[in-house]
Amino acid sequence: MPLPDAPFPDAAQVARADEAHAAKAANDAGHITGLSPALTLVFAVACGLCVANIYYAQPLIGPISDTLQLHAGLAGLIMTLTQLGYGAGLLLLVPLADVVENRRLIVGALFGAVIGLVGIALSGSAVTFLAASFVVGACAVAAQVLLPFASHLAPEATRGKVVGNIMAGLLGGIMLARPFASVVAASLGWRAVFWISAVLMASLIVVLWRVLPQRHAHASVGYARTMASLPGIVWNTPLLRRRGLYQGMMFAAFQAFWTAVPLALVHEFGMGQGGIGLFALAGAAGALLAPVAGRLADRGLTRPATGAAIVVALLSFVLGGVSMHFHSLAGLVAAGILLDGAVQLCQVLNFRSLFMLAPELRGRLNGLFMTFIFICAAIASGIAAAVYAFHGWTGLCLLGGGFVTVALLYYGTEFIGRTAPATATSGR
Repeated sequence: MPLPDAPFPDAAQVARADEAHAAKAANDAGHITGLSPALTLVFAVACGLCVANIYYAQPLIGPISDTLQLHAGLAGLIMTLTQLGYGAGLLLLVPLADVVENRRLIVGALFGAVIGLVGIALSGSAVTFLAASFVVGACAVAAQVLLPFASHLAPEATRGKVVGNIMAGLLGGIMLARPFASVVAASLGWRAVFWISAVLMASLIVVLWRVLPQRHAHASVGYARTMASLPGIVWNTPLLRRRGLYQGMMFAAFQAFWTAVPLALVHEFGMGQGGIGLFALAGAAGALLAPVAGRLADRGLTRPATGAAIVVALLSFVLGGVSMHFHSLAGLVAAGILLDGAVQLCQVLNFRSLFMLAPELRGRLNGLFMTFIFICAAIASGIAAAVYAFHGWTGLCLLGGGFVTVALLYYGTEFIGRTAPATATSGR
């Protein structure tokens, strides 16, 4: 996928320089030709711990709002600011991986995360909490620097396996963050969650500084030119726009559900933080369906599998609404499992489609894709708490189902008036 003419950088030059400097970094680190199982595990754990910071507050919205005297209609801002920070980090910090030595960039981001987490734990007002949450979200993008870093270190023959293993760690962080936060908060209070995470991030700084090799960025393309290339990539990559909208709407629905469901579990089922944690753990089981996506895509089923994921997500909100009407906790758990599974399935298919495009653009494609997703998620989180506060669970299900319906309607355009081959739009 070539980039437009100047001021955008020459993509082929970027790729050649990047490979050369990756080889130099490996040589400087002691002739590393791949990742050992131990180092792969370090990458996986680090990615999981970084991304978990985005989700700790989600099941704690109720107690945090009570402590900080934040109105119920504004409680969604607790997640919104974290996700807006993550989106800003994806757009502004991740491209620095092409300019700044990667180990230093990762450690610097983790140091910022420690500061933000301590700020959250000490916050005495909603303003300081939300400001610190934005910092934590922005610095959590260290995970999105670690992933391509690992792919550069891994040899071509095992690159997919290595990245897949590290993605498993990242998904583990997403899955376990909510139940971990709920269980800790039930025993020690919500501030303890962020103190513990600050300690974990500080420990991670020491470990990564010692075990990560250096990876020097290439000198041919600076930060300004890298950033200048982003509009051209968006304009000339229809697959990025299509897949971004699919996942943006799916993730918005996901965030709406998981932002409001802790409040519903308290109000409708009288649950405490321990029960909310168990619910989150059960719902996270849906993410285990993600490996199925790769096998479906390898069989040329990306388009139908994408449609199936969107339909399942829509059905999950129907099931969620019916379950709450009949006061069925089991049905609500099933809705959470279906929604998590559908969102993870769609995300893997989307990544697979995008990464079939020009390899030299993968970092920026990933950054743009994830930025749009988290902007959608941030907006949904902010709206969800207000919708639940004023319109109850039925209103929340209509909101989440509406997001998914947008994705489904756009998906239908893949079959209307197509003149390009299937691979141009579906990524099959």
